Amino acid sequence: MYKVAKASEYLAITGSGIRDIKIAKKGWVFPGQSCAIIEVSPVNYTFQVQAMSAEKLPFVLPAVFTIGPRVDDEESLLKYAKLIAPHDKHSDHVTELVQGIIEGETRVLAASMTMEQVFKGTKEFKQEVFEKVQLELNQFGLVIYNANVKQLVDVPGHEYFSYLGQKTQMEAANQAKIDVAEAKMKGEVGAKLRQGQTLQNAAKIDAETKVISTQRQGQGRKEEIKVKTEVTVYENEREAEVAKANAELAKKKAAWSKEAKVAEVEAAKAVALRDAELQGEVEKMNGMTRTQKLKAELLSKASVEYETKVQEANWDLYKKQKAAEAALFEKEKEAEAKKAMAEAEFYARQQAADGELYAKQKEAEGLVAVAQAQGQYLRTLLGAVGGNYAAVRDYLMITGGMFQDIARLNAQAVQGMQPKISVWNNGSDGSEGAAAGGSAMKEVAGIYRMLPPLFETVHEQTGMLPPSWMGSLPDSTNPPNN
Repeated sequence: MYKVAKASEYLAITGSGIRDIKIAKKGWVFPGQSCAIIEVSPVNYTFQVQAMSAEKLPFVLPAVFTIGPRVDDEESLLKYAKLIAPHDKHSDHVTELVQGIIEGETRVLAASMTMEQVFKGTKEFKQEVFEKVQLELNQFGLVIYNANVKQLVDVPGHEYFSYLGQKTQMEAANQAKIDVAEAKMKGEVGAKLRQGQTLQNAAKIDAETKVISTQRQGQGRKEEIKVKTEVTVYENEREAEVAKANAELAKKKAAWSKEAKVAEVEAAKAVALRDAELQGEVEKMNGMTRTQKLKAELLSKASVEYETKVQEANWDLYKKQKAAEAALFEKEKEAEAKKAMAEAEFYARQQAADGELYAKQKEAEGLVAVAQAQGQYLRTLLGAVGGNYAAVRDYLMITGGMFQDIARLNAQAVQGMQPKISVWNNGSDGSEGAAAGGSAMKEVAGIYRMLPPLFETVHEQTGMLPPSWMGSLPDSTNPPNN
């Protein structure tokens, strides 16, 4: 049968005449061969990967991976046909396989990075996850066509990113307040400064105008006086009776000169007075401007300090909460570890007890088997000797070497002994014994005759002497004369 695969499919042919697997887009399928159609279009896998950073802060990493077989590599297609193609790409088996690889590599990478590094270096984090997952997928003939790592999400009960967002919002709001206060302060100070500059320029122009006007009036008067004086001098020279006029002219000249000087002085004083008044107003405006500026600066600093202290208090509270949560988590893990150790120790003891019980049981079974074999052996011996127990006993003692052991022990017991035999004679003979045979004192006499050798033997073995009221032993250094 001749088969042709679709654009997104391949044929995997196995069977007679094919060593391993034949991957093709089309071909003949002969009797004794099997043909399976492999779908090579990529599939999207969406996961919610839970990981933990180096600071032991858990977070959720939503990710979408587009994964499919590597169609440009025949070896990868063979791996895919052997390992993944027999299963449905949307089945739980394939999904759990891909999810296990992605979660494992993501958690290992996240554990080596801080939360700040993961959050700020999302691009680098995504690239490293992509590369490490791809290395694991190569052994299945799979390739990642696209990987999309979404925004990090808080785990319920650990609102790190929420607190971080609140912190950023509060910092932006505080900075905006500071900027508004500074802009307002600059506007008010600039307005006051421009008003003062306007007043200063107007006063300066007025004063300069008055000074110029006064100077020009004085020059005009000087020219007029000069012309009149020259005319008067010329007429006095021409006329004889000009003397009186000259005297009057001199007086008038002096008066006019005086008036001109007084006018000049008055104009100068008026200008100085007006200048002082304007300078005082300028100083007053400058003082008001500085006062307003100082008030604005103090108000801005107080507002900023208040907001800063509020943020520091919130941050301290957040750190204490996180420290308490970390301590609680650590204690929970310690309790779990202790529990696991206790269970392991209990299991080990139980296994040891089971092993010991098993050994005891086997030992008892061995003893029972030995006893049964010995009983069968004894029954066989009894049957052979006709039920004679004495013959069986003697046979067992002979075969067990008991007689040889008894002889050896007896020989060892008497080896090196130097017995000492003491013979005592109490002066009685057989006739006396016969005469006293019927006497009641015979037994008492025998006991008294036995005491001296007994005391001597005890003294030799232990060094003890009998009490003085019972008697004394003879001195061995002075033997008695017989």
